[in-house]
Amino acid sequence: MLKQTTPAAFKTAVTYNAAVDHFDAPALAFWQRHGCRAVELACLRPGERVLDVGCGTGASALPAAKAVGPRGEVVGIDVAENMLQRAEAKAAALSLQNTRFRNADMTASGEPDGSFDAVISVFSIFFVANMECQVAELWRKLKPGGRLVVGVWGAPSLEPVATLFGQSLARIRPDLVTDTQRPWHRLTTPEGLERMLLGGGTAPPEIYQTPDRQPLNEPQDGWTLIMGSGFRGDVDRLSLNDAAVLKERITMRFAEDEVRFVETNGLHAVAWKR
Repeated sequence: MLKQTTPAAFKTAVTYNAAVDHFDAPALAFWQRHGCRAVELACLRPGERVLDVGCGTGASALPAAKAVGPRGEVVGIDVAENMLQRAEAKAAALSLQNTRFRNADMTASGEPDGSFDAVISVFSIFFVANMECQVAELWRKLKPGGRLVVGVWGAPSLEPVATLFGQSLARIRPDLVTDTQRPWHRLTTPEGLERMLLGGGTAPPEIYQTPDRQPLNEPQDGWTLIMGSGFRGDVDRLSLNDAAVLKERITMRFAEDEVRFVETNGLHAVAWKR
């Protein structure tokens, strides 16, 4: 765990340290798909250096390491130490020796300015209060000719899981259902994402819509998705009994409504530093 961090980063670390056991389950394969899409859009070349902020268990860091080859390097940072341990194990299993994973807050990565050919942030930029300032920080890390790739949720996102989770949680702990407007909601349109990036001082970005649906093979998959994502933070605030009741209600709703997939649409932006 980070020794010095902000309350927001600490909360994120706690949530995703707990979520790691479900993070790579088949019901959460969308992490990998969106990570690979970001790497594809980064147009990486052999020998380049890449910074992946909020790297998780390596959904974008590992394909990036393959793309830049043994002469390149990928530095992955994340506030959740358990995620990094999983990423390191995956890199070792793939015999990737050009990766370096660090437990760090992306608001203070400790990496030198102007030292990377590409900076990638997939589903992480909205974990900081001032996203524009964070974009400016990442933009400074790029060399001339480098590119910043930012992936966020597109609309609709995580439905019907988000609605079913909110409704079920409200019946048990209505006091926890306080944010009707999640931080990423203002980024779910191309216009919102572009406005945020330009506000951080980037060059005009290219925006790509990435339609995606995550299949669910059984009602239990809905609960697995909740336990391996940001929803986990609210679940862990419940008593064991309340969490069991919540799981039962959500699983029952998924069965009754015959939910077969979750909308996991994304938006990816690429800005080139001239």
